Amino acid sequence: MNLTEQKEKALLLPSEALLRDLQAISGDIMLLGVGGKMGPAMARLAKQAIDLAGLPKKVIGVSRFSDPSLAAALQADGIETISADLLNESELAALPEVENVIYLAGQKFGTTGKEAFTWAMNAYLPGRVAEKYRHSNIVAFSTGNVYPFSPVHAGGLSEEQAAAPVGEYGQSCLGRERIFQYFAEKNQTPTLIYRLNYAVDLRYGVLLEIGKAVFEGRPIDLSSGNVNVIWQGDANEIALRSLLHCSTPAKLLNVTGPELLSVRWLAEQFGQRLNRSPLLVNEPQPTALLSNASECHRLFGYPRVTIREIIDLTAEWILGGGSSFGKATHFQERNGQF
Repeated sequence: MNLTEQKEKALLLPSEALLRDLQAISGDIMLLGVGGKMGPAMARLAKQAIDLAGLPKKVIGVSRFSDPSLAAALQADGIETISADLLNESELAALPEVENVIYLAGQKFGTTGKEAFTWAMNAYLPGRVAEKYRHSNIVAFSTGNVYPFSPVHAGGLSEEQAAAPVGEYGQSCLGRERIFQYFAEKNQTPTLIYRLNYAVDLRYGVLLEIGKAVFEGRPIDLSSGNVNVIWQGDANEIALRSLLHCSTPAKLLNVTGPELLSVRWLAEQFGQRLNRSPLLVNEPQPTALLSNASECHRLFGYPRVTIREIIDLTAEWILGGGSSFGKATHFQERNGQF
């Protein structure tokens, strides 16, 4: 483990607030769709916090596990794994009952050209899961893409803003929310809709994309000139702690960092750390996809990891030739086509 990875590990340690909240959460925790970008780290965080708090809870991760090595790695960390295709009715029905469900399943990348599958994953499947886990607490992951673009000077949109997504991906995510909201009221299932925008890690996310573009001399499009981000470790903590805030009707919660960040400023910050001159193209538009997460900060406090810490660590990661997941966020996308 190199120095950057040691720093990352220290930033991913569970907080005292998470330990306290997990003591107040009754029952085991199941992550549906654990095989995605955030799921493995969230499962490990939950298990580590449960062990530190000395709690008799299980963490269960469900995924198709197309890469069997991930299931083996999670099992080695004390996480129970179940291989299942959630769209398969018999496999979904066979899953064990649990008191707490974090719903991470969804389709984003490659949605253009696969619209029917996208709607099945993002709007049909939530209804099947909501019926299956009608007696559980459900934290359902969603996205800031359900909001319209807003004037930069407005400071980001809060949960009171009516949804108006651009493009089929955002529309299908709003469909997911509406289905969970319907079943929350129909079955009195405590639910929280977790609108994330955007999580970043050393291996993926907006900051890595901007930093690598600066380092490699590739142009950075300023058309969407502002963005929100939050360290993935903080986002994972908030997801787990959100199990205490599920309600009927379902609670909407924006999750992101407090800053409305300038893409130009981010590129310049990486330029200083990487000793490169950013190649900036196009002029910023007066609108962007921005969220106001003040309700999240009221409930959970501000993120522990600051934006400058993330920039420093990401720059070190790039200079050290660190790996990436190779999945772009498409944060510059303004037509809703992913």
